[in-house]
Amino acid sequence: MTETRTQANEDRTVFRSWFLLILVTIIVLGLGFVAMSMLGESIDEGASDPDVFQATDVFMQPDAEWNTSILVSKSPETREIRRLSWLVVLIAIGIFVVVEVLLIFAMIRYRKKSGEEGEPVQMYGSNPIELAWTVIPILIVVALCLTTVRTIQSIQPTVTERPDNALDVEVIGHRWWWEFRIPEYDVVTANEVSVPVGRPIWLILDSADVIHSFWVPELQGKMDAIPAKTNYWRFTADETGTYLGQCAEYCGTQHANMLIRVDVLEEDAFRAWAVEQGQPPADIEDERVIAGRETFLQFACRNCHGIAGVSEGTYAPDLTHLMSRTLIAGGMLPNNENNLKAWLEDPQKIKPGCDMPALQLSTSQIEDVVAYLMTLD
Repeated sequence: MTETRTQANEDRTVFRSWFLLILVTIIVLGLGFVAMSMLGESIDEGASDPDVFQATDVFMQPDAEWNTSILVSKSPETREIRRLSWLVVLIAIGIFVVVEVLLIFAMIRYRKKSGEEGEPVQMYGSNPIELAWTVIPILIVVALCLTTVRTIQSIQPTVTERPDNALDVEVIGHRWWWEFRIPEYDVVTANEVSVPVGRPIWLILDSADVIHSFWVPELQGKMDAIPAKTNYWRFTADETGTYLGQCAEYCGTQHANMLIRVDVLEEDAFRAWAVEQGQPPADIEDERVIAGRETFLQFACRNCHGIAGVSEGTYAPDLTHLMSRTLIAGGMLPNNENNLKAWLEDPQKIKPGCDMPALQLSTSQIEDVVAYLMTLD
């Protein structure tokens, strides 16, 4: 009787301890949310300065939806990945179900019955059981290894496996933006690129600084872009549309803001886009535009950014057809006049750590440069 009472007291103590722990955790979390909310409001109030430009709609994709699920497949390569993923999931579910059924059966069938005393008879060693739990896992692992190797071989090409009718796209990773080049059409663009539907796309991946990883989950798996080493990747889009991705290898403070946008077009629409991208921008004779171009050439802009017929910078994104792009700042901001002004005023405020400095331009200089940039379409 004494032992029963002691056990009951111990159970109550454990229950009270867990209850207090859960209660304290809830209180601390609640206070933390309140504090973060108050801090956020104070930051917002302090940031509202009418004399500076403010970026708007950060991370907004106006015409596309983020989808990083490997279960949504829009190319033969991602369908192979999806098949392998389902196989692994089904095997894992099967193992879980078998283990749980055996566990529940043992708990019910061999539970201690009322009136029984002492430990049950201990059984040691069973050759059939030990053989089963050794051989079956080995067979499962071998099957998974073989299917994984087959999938890798089917989606990961070597340099000699370039399709004859493929479109070459050179992809260069920078901190923290992507450069795309299509030599066939003399196209140079940044962060977003258009490709034709139904045609194999042959990606030639390099890096200008550190290791990056190219990943558009609806079109293909991940492939690293490594300094001084060229990797090759391939995909064939089944449907037209806009597909989003991002760098999948940690590459610094703004790794999460190194986004990718692939627009898959019909063949004729793609050719029209590519031909347009290969042309120099129109030369508009407007007083403000001319002043903006002169400011662009006066400061360090010309040394980093290339504009066909104006500057030859290659360190930063090419701006020849800037306004044909949907996003700026590595995919962080919708490409519009207000966001261009906010970016020129202080890039570090929007994307801390990026290589573009704040040039301390006056308000009128910023407006002139943006007026010039708005003509680059």
